[in-house]
Amino acid sequence: MEINSVIAARSSVRSYTAEPVETHAITSCLEAARLAPSACNAQPWHFVVVTAPETRDELARLSLAPGGVMNRFVAEAPVIVAVVAERPNITSQIGAALKNKPFYLIDIGIAAEHFCLQAAELGLGTCMIGWFAERKVRRLLDIPRGRRTVLLITLGRPADGAASRKAPAAERPDAFPPTTLAAPRPKQRKPLATIASSGRYGQPWVESVR
Repeated sequence: MEINSVIAARSSVRSYTAEPVETHAITSCLEAARLAPSACNAQPWHFVVVTAPETRDELARLSLAPGGVMNRFVAEAPVIVAVVAERPNITSQIGAALKNKPFYLIDIGIAAEHFCLQAAELGLGTCMIGWFAERKVRRLLDIPRGRRTVLLITLGRPADGAASRKAPAAERPDAFPPTTLAAPRPKQRKPLATIASSGRYGQPWVESVR
């Protein structure tokens, strides 16, 4: 898809099939997040990919709001990704303090959207979840004390009627003027194995784990 089509088509999907998501597709989404920009190149993020049914079911339970109504769909997703805030580098910390802005949260938001846009390009659905029992999630996933889990992202194939919407005419690629981009420069980014885990924090994500 053209990027404009992906942006227009992405939506928060709240109904999923039980079909597993291929490992290479998850890796593609993680790579997109890994390449996201960040203040002072701090890359203050870590992604814990959960596919084991027992752990996934518990994450879904911990996402339910009081009354058990909001976020019930989380239990349908075959993949849940916990987004953990890592300590930014000192330059980013100083800049954030001087400007009184949470640069690390801005960075994580950009990386999470990269993840979701790549998922949309692959025909997968996502939804960012901000309501969950954070302390219990931290214990469940062995996330170290002092690190916050700021988001959960559901990932899976949209069920019938839940697919990302078709872009209206005003949002289709031909509605945007063509652009010419310079050749990209190599990006200095942390290796995927250091910013993503499988099942538990600290167990490096590699394609052979599933």
